[in-house]
Amino acid sequence: MIMRRRRFVLAVFVALLGFCISVGLSACGNQPRQAASDQSRGKGPVLDQIPVLSSAHPCAATAASTTAPGSDGSPATGPAGGPGGASFSCATLTLPLDHAGLHPGPKLAEQVSLQVAMADNADAPRGVLVFLTGGPGQPGVPFATLVASQLLDPAVVRDYRLVLIDQRGTGGGALQCPQLQQAMGSSDLTVPPAGAVAACAQAIGERRQFFTTADTVADLDELRRALGVDKLSFDGVSYGTFVAERYAVTHPDRVSRLVLDSIVSHDNLDPLELAGITRTADVLRMVCKENGCTTDPAQDLSEVVRARHDGPELYDTLTSLSVGKPRLTDIPAALHDAARGDDTALHTIVAAERLNQSAEADELSQGLHASTLCEDLHGPWGDAATPVAGRAAASRAAVAGLSDATVFPYDRAAAAANGIAVTCEQWPATPVAPFPAGQDLPAVPALLLVGDHDLSTPLLWAQQEAARAPQGHLVVIPGSGHSTQSSDNGPMGRAAVTAFLTSP
Repeated sequence: MIMRRRRFVLAVFVALLGFCISVGLSACGNQPRQAASDQSRGKGPVLDQIPVLSSAHPCAATAASTTAPGSDGSPATGPAGGPGGASFSCATLTLPLDHAGLHPGPKLAEQVSLQVAMADNADAPRGVLVFLTGGPGQPGVPFATLVASQLLDPAVVRDYRLVLIDQRGTGGGALQCPQLQQAMGSSDLTVPPAGAVAACAQAIGERRQFFTTADTVADLDELRRALGVDKLSFDGVSYGTFVAERYAVTHPDRVSRLVLDSIVSHDNLDPLELAGITRTADVLRMVCKENGCTTDPAQDLSEVVRARHDGPELYDTLTSLSVGKPRLTDIPAALHDAARGDDTALHTIVAAERLNQSAEADELSQGLHASTLCEDLHGPWGDAATPVAGRAAASRAAVAGLSDATVFPYDRAAAAANGIAVTCEQWPATPVAPFPAGQDLPAVPALLLVGDHDLSTPLLWAQQEAARAPQGHLVVIPGSGHSTQSSDNGPMGRAAVTAFLTSP
């Protein structure tokens, strides 16, 4: 559903360079000041404490060595410095686990410590650019050098102060759910084994309600205050677009520009995955045409699903193969053979991709993934507070009313029994504050990017978000999969971002 497979996509790099670094940490002490956030809301003078970026130090070179976001999993290594002499300092942002006003019930006094990487050009002329990685569940700090050296143009790195953050529940503070982690790895469509979801929710306990996107938005605004800036620009990928959009809707006066790459629409989260399911036929037929095949891979897929009854698994596999540079070239032939009784090639592809999805919690936390998704989305059953009993039946009833064309080339099980739907049907009822639906993005410049071969965040989602962006410009990248700024997908995405961020 929202946050996407081989989810080393990109997405929560956040704006956090340092006011504290540029003027000295002593100047960022807990001194009362009139909070700009309260003034801007018309609440009058309020004394508040400025959050502090503490324990600042040069980021270790090893922080740059990890799986590349949005790629096929190959390691990305490099020095701590980026192009044009870009270097980063790392610090800790300590915040309340329970932000005031976000959650019902008694307020908890617990805190969370979030790691932040901040470029050292604190006087960058265009201000702070927060790069938001994906998931939910992926950290940001380990990708600082990769983003600065491979995803963003040197002109962007020079003009903006680049900031990335390990959002709550990720990285070194990842929520740990061993059984769910082993089963799902970096996927959000793999169907979890019996008992894994309940075990995960029990392991996290009542704290699970404090890992929604609204909590991350509140963290980001505290980061903005710690940096001492009035506005942030965002470059978000996959789930990072969702975070950026919801920040912009919540704080419309605190955003300068938005880059939304591989887009999750901010109030249209569908656990039935219907947009991706229906997009599959178009993508497979494009791949077939590009490679000169004469079969109809969409029809072949429909026949295979009807014979094998494995729609959820095949949807998971094909979606994962569209992340980064699409790896779908061999699929039409494998589907054609399987439709005629020989599924050897198809079985090999599915098994290989399952291995490719392996990931530890500090790379992509499935505990955080479930906590955030299942408390953000509305399913056919209602919101996260709906009792578990009856959720699965509500999904089945919703899918039963769909036409065959709506779920083609899959079957109804691919919608009702995909990994997101199954996980969130089992997630314990949790009271959450609803996000107000029906709001447009603020009238700030926005660049929306989507790959036409992306099944993870399909074209329809980008079109829906573009319709809600008063100053939005949608660019569809031919041949690209998920995460269009990745070099695997060619230069067009990166060039579009460079032109947009460096324009007057």
